[in-house]
Amino acid sequence: MTDFAHDSVVPYKNADQSKKEQVATMFNDIAGKYDFLNRFLSAGTDLGWRKKALKQLESIDAKKLLDVATGTADVAIMAAKQLKLKKIIGIDISDGMLDVGRQKIVKANLQNTIELLNGDSEAINFPDNTFDAVTVAFGVRNFEDLEKGLSEIKRVLKPTGKLVVLEFSKPILPGVKTMYNLYMKIITPTVGKMISKNKVAYAYLDESIQKFPEGKNFITILNNIGYTNTYSKKLSLGICSIYCGTK
Repeated sequence: MTDFAHDSVVPYKNADQSKKEQVATMFNDIAGKYDFLNRFLSAGTDLGWRKKALKQLESIDAKKLLDVATGTADVAIMAAKQLKLKKIIGIDISDGMLDVGRQKIVKANLQNTIELLNGDSEAINFPDNTFDAVTVAFGVRNFEDLEKGLSEIKRVLKPTGKLVVLEFSKPILPGVKTMYNLYMKIITPTVGKMISKNKVAYAYLDESIQKFPEGKNFITILNNIGYTNTYSKKLSLGICSIYCGTK
């Protein structure tokens, strides 16, 4: 497996833990404020991004979906409503995030459709060829081993099953890039620290985005793993991107 720069980016620089353990600790710590901060910091734009990502699955007859790094189950809940799926499994390594997600699922009366489990993207506890589709929203940056995680996802996809990844990217237009860097390096970590009381989570967010192999580089990774019909779409002037591939 190839080592990528973002694989070594961790929330807590001096902690004697793996990236996976640190990410779980970080999200457990901010779980209660995570949804509010997402809506606040993106001015609600993140909901539109998720809808556009799920729209990539409307052309396939998906019945069973796996949402990797499901967090508080935003995508899982949205998929249940938007795609009318019969079964959705969400996995995440943070029990704190899953607890919040389960409360949201009960509130939406979707307990019979969505099941949340503690699960590792690099060792998915399901047999080969189980799911019609897999989604990952803002989670691949947190994989400890990017290629291993993407390979595991491909393993559990059914033949012709589709992967949809939603992830932050970096805008390249000069004026937009300048404003984006100011927002991510100063405003986001400052507001994130004030509200979540976690001083590292939103600084980690920017560093992991900066080192993530986005755009054509990510499509190349998908191709090398064996995905076909790969493509990407930029959203909001390049602040976010959708990546898709078929098994």
